[in-house]
Amino acid sequence: MELKELASGLKFPEGPVAFADGDVILVEIARGTLTKVGADGRLDVVANLGGGPNGAALGPDGAMYITNNGGCFSWDDVGGLTIPGAVPPSWKGGSIQRVDLATGAVSTLYTESSSGPLRAPNDLVFDGHGGFWFTDHGVRLDRSSDRTGIHYALADGSRCEELIFPLDAPNGIGLSPDGSRLYAAETHTGRVFWWPLSGPGEVEGGASLVGHGGNLLAGLPGLQLLDSMAVDGEGWVCVGTLVNGGITAISPDGATVEHTPLPDPLVTNICFGGDDLRTAYATLSGTGALVSFEWPRPGLRLQHS
Repeated sequence: MELKELASGLKFPEGPVAFADGDVILVEIARGTLTKVGADGRLDVVANLGGGPNGAALGPDGAMYITNNGGCFSWDDVGGLTIPGAVPPSWKGGSIQRVDLATGAVSTLYTESSSGPLRAPNDLVFDGHGGFWFTDHGVRLDRSSDRTGIHYALADGSRCEELIFPLDAPNGIGLSPDGSRLYAAETHTGRVFWWPLSGPGEVEGGASLVGHGGNLLAGLPGLQLLDSMAVDGEGWVCVGTLVNGGITAISPDGATVEHTPLPDPLVTNICFGGDDLRTAYATLSGTGALVSFEWPRPGLRLQHS
């Protein structure tokens, strides 16, 4: 695999969004910015977001929507790697933000959902109906850990509702190519679950031994933590993998699991771009790099891209 480094010196990058002109816009969690990595390698700050911008997705109005964890991490240097640390005293909760890409203007769309104040929103994905699903990762303190869920919200600010609960540190979220399945990864359990959808913001499901009603797609063995995700054009769920740094790709039936190793133990996210959507872009957050490489299958063109 030929790996190309597109940018370095980033402050814990995440949430990459690839554009047709070769630019990639991503968040820098530890810097609090939305940043453009130009096709020529130039870095430009699009917006100063504050807190901890954790995920980004292009909305139906051409604006960028941000899941902001509110600055729920302190930052440690471990052997030259940037590692998320303890919750700082300044953290008060998270939000959903909207960024006008033309002006860099930032507005706050949601700080609460139907379940109460947002804790630490992490990742989001838009559907074809003007709404988006997002995970609330929550926070972990010395002797306690949030139980949080998955929310559905509208881009116009009129609805934000928790629809799936409880989950343990839900992180990456994605939709199947036909929009009939919602996927989410739990970080510390190393599991990916899915739920059938009957419509926009409508989850099917019934009684389940698992309280949140999800179906297990895959559970990874050993010490592997799961971060954010993208779904490719053939429906494989492609998840940024921590400790065993790389991208873990899971077939739609869960029968096949492939791991693409990358040179960082903190690979946090992936997106697809290029003319044929076979170029994968991955955020190597511990070392602060954005890299690209060829993906074995076509990517999935996201809504509004």
